[in-house]
Amino acid sequence: MKLVLFDVDGTLVDSQNIIVAAQQATFAAHGLEPPSRERALSIVGLSLAEAFTALAGPKAPIADLVATYREVSAVLRRDPAHAEPLFPGAGECIAALRDRREVALGIATGNSQRGVARILDSFGWHGVFASIQTADDAPSKPHPGMILQAMRATGVAPHETVMIGDSSFDMAMARAAGVMSVGVSWGFQPVGALNEAGAGAIVHSYAELATVLDDFLDRSIQILPSQIPA
Repeated sequence: MKLVLFDVDGTLVDSQNIIVAAQQATFAAHGLEPPSRERALSIVGLSLAEAFTALAGPKAPIADLVATYREVSAVLRRDPAHAEPLFPGAGECIAALRDRREVALGIATGNSQRGVARILDSFGWHGVFASIQTADDAPSKPHPGMILQAMRATGVAPHETVMIGDSSFDMAMARAAGVMSVGVSWGFQPVGALNEAGAGAIVHSYAELATVLDDFLDRSIQILPSQIPA
């Protein structure tokens, strides 16, 4: 059995517009200068408390910022203008993997269980993932807790586990857990940051990801960046 773990925001789901809008509204509500779009997206992957600490500093009212952000996000999600679509190919990738009997699918995200449940509802993914690890259940990335808990829950060893994500936090978490990592270039952080954090491979589309995963699942070998098409 192999364990394939996915980050959510920036990897499966294109949530950048709602994240930026919710951050801007949250900072404005507390009379604070909002971060730039680039800075706002750079912390995606961290749990909310860690994210707002990074953005506003430890002296900011972190608990209040988190509470406001959750309220604002709930309102924005009722507006079709802030829809969170899947990235092209994500749905097909999950569908193909769920049909492979030797694969256990999992989620490791800085999102909440409530947020993940909403995504599962949106895309009909209930029952698809054998392990769902969130900021509610484990320390924030890059701590390896999410991956370690997922491996314990599924009984899969580190050398049979791969973490797929768009952030340096995902890559560092995978490295700390001793598992293979694959960085995706379509997310919210630059490829350079993923490489610096120790990405085992970088892919530029879900088609490329499918090739990497086929190699990992069928031959269980280490995939190196040089083996991935430019």
